[in-house]
Amino acid sequence: MDLNGKVAIVTGVSKGIGQATAELLLARGAIVVGWSRSAPKSLQHERFHFISCDVRREESVALAAAATKLAVGEDCHVLINNAGLGVMGATDGFSSEDWLAMFDTNVHGTFYCTKAVLPAMKRQQLGHIINVASLAGTVGSENMAGYCASKFAVRGFSEALFKEVRQFGIKVTCLNPGSVETSFGGKTVEGPGFNPYKVQAEDVAGAIVHTLETPLRVLVSEIDLRPLQPGK
Repeated sequence: MDLNGKVAIVTGVSKGIGQATAELLLARGAIVVGWSRSAPKSLQHERFHFISCDVRREESVALAAAATKLAVGEDCHVLINNAGLGVMGATDGFSSEDWLAMFDTNVHGTFYCTKAVLPAMKRQQLGHIINVASLAGTVGSENMAGYCASKFAVRGFSEALFKEVRQFGIKVTCLNPGSVETSFGGKTVEGPGFNPYKVQAEDVAGAIVHTLETPLRVLVSEIDLRPLQPGK
């Protein structure tokens, strides 16, 4: 897809992968609408529109979708389901509230946002949805049962969805990053604890934009993205 002039919605845009992706999409000429609970502090651009949205609540997503139409029109060409939450801990001591918060953000939020944009994409016979899952959604890990379960769900949703909507010219890609230097969405700056060998937010953004720019006849259904030398 040629991203110049296309409308792209990015969730979880306030920091980390979401902000880096928004910046790169703007550099490619896209019109970017950011949905998150707080606005990115350092992102100012004439083609960037911030709309407050809590993806955990379907009514908030519906309001954000309506506000997006008022701001940029009826079209929506790209959706990046990036908003995510990770809480670790042993299952027998895990908070039910944290479990629900992860599923509300990672799984239900992905569904609500996808449902909101599909009518426009079907009408256009063009669109690309990228769901940011995790390598934790490909293999279970101790003390990560809730997070793994939520990301396995995102992968299953993505695979089913691409088979459902490909006939309408809509692509669906599931992106599985490994160890990313973002602290689950917190923009990391160089300093104590910074690990340059981990995947950086801008690396994930680059993979997202590269996938969006593939020829219209090509579907990249799933990507695993991991550090080359994680032990360093």
